[in-house]
Amino acid sequence: MIHVLVVEDEPVAARAHRAYVERVAGFSVAAVAHSRLEAERALARGGVDLVLLDLHLPDGSGLDLFRRIRAAGSTVDVMVVSSARDADVVRSAVAQGAVQYVIKPFAFGTLRDRLLAYQEFRNQVGEHVDVDQASVDRALGMLRSPAGGAMPKGMTRETLAIVVGALREFGEASSSQIADFLGVSRITARRYLEHLADTKVAERSLRYGQVGRPETRYGLRKPS
Repeated sequence: MIHVLVVEDEPVAARAHRAYVERVAGFSVAAVAHSRLEAERALARGGVDLVLLDLHLPDGSGLDLFRRIRAAGSTVDVMVVSSARDADVVRSAVAQGAVQYVIKPFAFGTLRDRLLAYQEFRNQVGEHVDVDQASVDRALGMLRSPAGGAMPKGMTRETLAIVVGALREFGEASSSQIADFLGVSRITARRYLEHLADTKVAERSLRYGQVGRPETRYGLRKPS
């Protein structure tokens, strides 16, 4: 579970952002802060993995809070969520290590895709995991292109994320297992699995039985 601190001074927006985060599997809201001071107190209590940071706060700039977080030695990840469109502000946020910069207003799908991209980034380069160059490239690619390119017709990013989660839980699975898990046809499940294999997120293997054709199995690629 990824624990999120929502930092947003506007109450309606804060409630919306909280609701958005809690709709994405694997994420929970640790706290909501309406000011820089409240955010600092929440961070001091610990238990936060990701900060959704607004830049316009009543008691100071969100960028100043970002600097204070880094100056304190915290490695908590920060996703800027702001209406600020000034290029210098964006560059400053990126220079300090923002994993994403989302311009308000936005729809649920926009934030969902970026949260799922961040989730996959953590899975690729999580703690206590040795990574190779290919793993780093895939992880950074997920952050830089959260939409991951155009989805094939008839497929949704939300279902794709569920398939990825199922493969992570099963270790490896066949299209029939994924079909049963999702409650869809085997053809639909195979389309998602083949898409993951074609985009190098998953890999195929063959399992030979005593009779009949070998069964294709799918599993997520692991760092070398």
